[in-house]
Amino acid sequence: MKKLTLILSFMLLSVLYIQAQQAKYVFYFIGDGMGVNQVLGTQMYQSELKGEIGVTPLLFTQFPYTAMASTYSATNGVTDSAAAGTALATGNKTHNGALGVLKDGTTEVTSIASWAKANGYRVGVSTSVTIDHATPAAFYAHQDDRGKSYEIGLDLIEANFDFYAGSDFDDPTNRKASRKDGKTYEDLYSLTNKAGYTLARGYKDYKKKAKKAEKMILFQTEAASAVDRSSIPYAIDRKKGDMTLAEITRAGINFLSKDASKGFFLMVEGGKIDWACHDNDAATVFREVKDFDDAIRVAYEFYEQHPDETLIVVTADHETGGIALGTGPYLMHTHLLRGQRISADAYTKELDRLRRELGDKFTWEVAKASLTEHFGFWTDVPLTPQHEERLRKAFDDIRQGIESGEENLYGKQSALAARAKRIINQLALVGWQSGGHSNGVVPVFAIGAGAELFHGKMDNTEIPLCIARAAGYSHD
Repeated sequence: MKKLTLILSFMLLSVLYIQAQQAKYVFYFIGDGMGVNQVLGTQMYQSELKGEIGVTPLLFTQFPYTAMASTYSATNGVTDSAAAGTALATGNKTHNGALGVLKDGTTEVTSIASWAKANGYRVGVSTSVTIDHATPAAFYAHQDDRGKSYEIGLDLIEANFDFYAGSDFDDPTNRKASRKDGKTYEDLYSLTNKAGYTLARGYKDYKKKAKKAEKMILFQTEAASAVDRSSIPYAIDRKKGDMTLAEITRAGINFLSKDASKGFFLMVEGGKIDWACHDNDAATVFREVKDFDDAIRVAYEFYEQHPDETLIVVTADHETGGIALGTGPYLMHTHLLRGQRISADAYTKELDRLRRELGDKFTWEVAKASLTEHFGFWTDVPLTPQHEERLRKAFDDIRQGIESGEENLYGKQSALAARAKRIINQLALVGWQSGGHSNGVVPVFAIGAGAELFHGKMDNTEIPLCIARAAGYSHD
């Protein structure tokens, strides 16, 4: 009898332990394109800014559990964001370009966000780019082609999650289809409104509307979307009033915790780390990673209030660009990147403005002053005569109207902007292998209830399964 009592007591204690360790609040942070060197480079850059050699740790790199994850897709050693997002969301590999379906393109698979919803938790999906972009879409959409933005928007409504946030919809009126068939489609703003969603434009608007809203969509202001609906601004380009990833995270926590008894799942994507890597813009990359860390800090503040019930997992969908730290003879000078105060994309727009407003008065002297202001050249960042000659050649091409510019995945840059970016990268001794994705492993960091599940070598498909185990989500 005594032995039976001891066994029962042990079983009871085991159950209580498991319950105490179960994650009631789950944060899933995905740094798009954020490989090992994007993280390390940011930390070393932060140290060099202080005149030190070494690393200044980001918050998430200090989490107690770490792992490395492979990222290949079902059909290629190098994944795209759709296939990688599907793996991170559903635990299934698929072909590049597919969202929430297996590699046959038709068999639908559900995501960890859907598992959380089915288990009674409140659910949020958020990003710094459009809400129908590949990574966020992987958590609610089922499409064989990530380019079907309008259809993905319909899937968003069907998923019926509690909170969505991003810059905007990519194609709210289905203009891609209407150009072909001549039909008029009901816009996604009307459809989400009919589905019971309250739309807030900017963080201030969110704070006004959130209390009475049953379901919420948070986008940047209409004025910001009129300038660029594809994303919120890079951290390096941010101006007063621009929405931030930290604000998006704070809004998600605030809204999902209105009914704290239910618990919640919140995915947050730092989508523009990848964009800056595609552009090989190191200064912008390091600032985006730091901005991503600032958003994680918001979640960490929540964790500190609920340490026994909160799980934070930070990872990436893939590495982008094959960034190399230290391309010189045992040297690296990332502190020089401090001179760059604007992304190469934004500088292209600045050059267009100068050319449009000044006309013939847009001289090399004006261009030099602009390069000094925005890249620190000749003051904070010394240049050789050869560097100046390269910049002058790009400027002369602009004046003569013969510049071809430089294409990247998300737009086209002025040759002068692209050349300035490459020169400051070279001087900082930061190199790039390509403008695309690589098959490099990505880091995983975790803290909180169930964080011990994340260790060693993992595949990206294991991450959502481990989260589900930590949170007790039942699923197929």
